[in-house]
Amino acid sequence: MTATPGSAAPESAALESGVPVSIVIVSRNRPEALRRCLTGVGQLQYAPFEVIVVADPVGAAVARDMPFADALKLVAFDRPNISAARNLGVAQAAGEVVAFIDDDAVPEPQWLRHLTAPARQPEVAAMTGFVRGRNGISFQYRARQLNAQGTPEELDVDPENFSVLLPPQGGAIKTEGTNMAFRREVLVGLGGFDPAFHYYLDETDLNMRLARAGHATAIAPLAEVHHGFAANHMRSANRVPRDLFDIGASWAVFHRKHLPQRERAAQWARLRADERRRLLRHMVSGGLEPRDVARLLHRLDQGHAEGVERPLGAGMIAQEPASAFRTFPAPPRRSVAMFTQPIKLTKDRANAAKRVDSGEIVTLISLSPTALYHHVVFDPADAIWLQTGGIYGKSARNEAVFCLNRRRDRLKNEVRRVARQRGFSDDR
Repeated sequence: MTATPGSAAPESAALESGVPVSIVIVSRNRPEALRRCLTGVGQLQYAPFEVIVVADPVGAAVARDMPFADALKLVAFDRPNISAARNLGVAQAAGEVVAFIDDDAVPEPQWLRHLTAPARQPEVAAMTGFVRGRNGISFQYRARQLNAQGTPEELDVDPENFSVLLPPQGGAIKTEGTNMAFRREVLVGLGGFDPAFHYYLDETDLNMRLARAGHATAIAPLAEVHHGFAANHMRSANRVPRDLFDIGASWAVFHRKHLPQRERAAQWARLRADERRRLLRHMVSGGLEPRDVARLLHRLDQGHAEGVERPLGAGMIAQEPASAFRTFPAPPRRSVAMFTQPIKLTKDRANAAKRVDSGEIVTLISLSPTALYHHVVFDPADAIWLQTGGIYGKSARNEAVFCLNRRRDRLKNEVRRVARQRGFSDDR
């Protein structure tokens, strides 16, 4: 086991004061995912921020069980309506900026620092970052814009620095729901999230309203979160659909709000065809049976019919927060990397956990002499970042299948790859 050279002087050694941020986390029926999320939030290196948890009874029990429970603002809510839940969080938020992360996601330690950096520019009203998927390496979401129909389109942005963007004609810059932030005064001025969107398209609708108001959005690539797509009533853990009612309803609401009447039927037909093709792909891969396809399409149509009649209107949120800012305890932590091999992993994992207990942020990299692909996971049990794979394997999916490296060089490269997100000193 070794520690990376230079790790004793991380970027997180001193917390730079930034704009006050309120983090809102909505959780329902996913208590262990929430525990993992909160454990990761507990390692954030930023000041000042507060944490607002809007949760059902099992989520609230997890929040109360955290070592920093007294520092949390806890709001009880047990209905399947993400927009209404977020609005309750915004009502409690006393920060200048309100940030959102899903309960099945974990932020990198420097997440807030990079996400809120664009807030220094007064024209920026919204901010969003990149999202890594379940393997902790591949990007699930990077940069996108929305066309006039609300369909996402890929954007090319500087991968190292934030970009401030004005919306395209008729469209908007997209923020990702699990990694986004807004100036509170702007969010409140727009009425927050529209409760007509119970699930899906809630932030898309907000993005379109931001664009119509002429606001700029910043994309901050280094503001990273890891998102695992935990199971919910809409999908299984492997993203196979369970119910499409809310998707159909949300598209109907979106079209009523943002598309001319004459365009709605044709756009809905295109979207329904897309959903059918998606279901057929899951059927071919074995995730669904033929009868499931018919059932899910029927639920999609039922949802759309209900959405056509659903009352519209953004929520009403008071200008003044319902409670004072409650500063979350985030002492400066040193970010270190430990290197090991699979045969020594159990012992070195225990050592890593001890270092976390002593106040460090620990990345444990365990590489075998193979070409195995790399995986990164935040382990809530030990509160460590664990990276596994082979010395010659991919850690970025655009790399060659076999990368000839010396062990020490490979370890240094892996630390350098996430230096600015994790809080290592960057000696490039």
